[in-house]
Amino acid sequence: MMIDFHAHTFPDRIAPAAVNKLEHMAHARSFSDGTRAGLLQCMQAAGIDHAVVLPVATNPLKCASMNDASHALDGLDGLTYLAAIHPDAPDWYEELGRVQQLGFLGVKIHPVYQDVPIDDTRFVRILDRCGELGLFVVMHGGADIGFPGVERCSPARLRRALALAGPVTLIAAHMGGWRNWEEVPEQLLDTGVYLDTAYTLGAINPLDAHYTPEELPMLAEERFVELVRLFGSNRVLFGTDSPWDDMQACVTRIRALPLTEEEKADIFGRNASRLLQI
Repeated sequence: MMIDFHAHTFPDRIAPAAVNKLEHMAHARSFSDGTRAGLLQCMQAAGIDHAVVLPVATNPLKCASMNDASHALDGLDGLTYLAAIHPDAPDWYEELGRVQQLGFLGVKIHPVYQDVPIDDTRFVRILDRCGELGLFVVMHGGADIGFPGVERCSPARLRRALALAGPVTLIAAHMGGWRNWEEVPEQLLDTGVYLDTAYTLGAINPLDAHYTPEELPMLAEERFVELVRLFGSNRVLFGTDSPWDDMQACVTRIRALPLTEEEKADIFGRNASRLLQI
């Protein structure tokens, strides 16, 4: 089974505006319309059997309503939805308990969009509570293409946060830290975190002339393979960041890497199946 552990959708009524806004923030073009139907169509074309949808709560007062909407869709059409939590949500403790009772397996946090550093007490308490409840956490790692110069979730900050929180299963997206890749082994190798492959290989798909040619490449394939071997393929999850990358191209890139078939099997689905209890 091939599982994409890092995808995004928006409700149909807001998807066009949301995708347009984010495209212009990032100066990068999307590869689908950002809807649930668009995601399913891309999955079918790429041969992906299952995907994990990661909602991001940008309003601390709307976590419960977002989670209710995700709960209604969770498990349908080969999609697993995670819960959303905001570090400033006044009922964060109770909401995480409710999330676990509803049957969610994990939560998504995004320190850049939520404007709180990952090693802030507000996030540390969320990590701690998720560990107590048996919920895994998927966290945006490193810089964010839409917020140049903003530093909220570097590998070093994540290391401090994990040292302050109790044991928790955490997936650091974008191979541990988008464009912070040189810091990832030193800061995260001994922490037990998982990495996901989302938006790391290939190149940015420019929307306009904002990027110079030298800014377009992302993680070199040789360095990607080094990170897989350092962390072990049992700690790497396949992700596409759809709609922001081409799902089919993401599959092709991983398949073309000089990794063993066992390593590719770990990345493409075996590790995700374990975390998702499939």
